[in-house]
Amino acid sequence: QVQLVESGGGLVQPGGSLRLSCAASGFTFSRYAVNWYRQAPGKERELVATITSAGDSTNYADSVKGRFTISRDNAKKTVYLQMSSLKSEDTAVYYCNTVRAAFGYWGQGTQVTVSS
Repeated sequence: QVQLVESGGGLVQPGGSLRLSCAASGFTFSRYAVNWYRQAPGKERELVATITSAGDSTNYADSVKGRFTISRDNAKKTVYLQMSSLKSEDTAVYYCNTVRAAFGYWGQGTQVTVSS
């Protein structure tokens, strides 16, 4: 019953912004940390951002620090990734992820394309 659904991706020009959402269901969302990953064609999946269960601590990959912000609303069972100053290098499929009972759960991903 655990389900994660990403949304908010699309085509954006360099320097633009997007906000991705990850809606959760089927588990006690407020008890688990959530991660955002991304994967570009031919490249390894990369951890982009992490947020603790209470939302009191966050971590970011060096490549996105200062440009991306992860947040969560436990009442809405949703985690967000606000992306600003987007670059072509940010083009990838973005996935949200959580680990429960030693099993990693993943959403279907949402495509972000940064191009002029």
